[in-house]
Amino acid sequence: MKIHLTSIFVDDQAKALAFYTDVLGFVKKHDVPVGEQDRWLTVVSPEEPGGTELLLEPAAHPAARTYRDSLVQDGIPLAQFAVDDVHAEYERLRALGVRFTQEPLEMDDITMAVLDDTCGNLIAIATEPK
Repeated sequence: MKIHLTSIFVDDQAKALAFYTDVLGFVKKHDVPVGEQDRWLTVVSPEEPGGTELLLEPAAHPAARTYRDSLVQDGIPLAQFAVDDVHAEYERLRALGVRFTQEPLEMDDITMAVLDDTCGNLIAIATEPK
């Protein structure tokens, strides 16, 4: 068994796609209309185009908004992405205007920072444990 797809709820799919591709560097995998205004919209890592997909799912359901808002209020990231060098990625993303809620923090054998994805979520970037 392996993880094939996971999702995050976003306020605006077009804005999320731009952030996740143009800023974070993911690649669009699927973009299929669903209903009148929504899309089945996924991105993947360019390093693993056949790997786990991230579904940028509309946050229309009231429970989704409550859940996300509570996590943001408590400073808890909804997802975590692995990077080789958190400090370098932090500097690259800050130069692109990304707002961080937590600067790089070293904890035992990992380093982690938390950013605002502009679509209603906090996202952690972290090195993989050694």
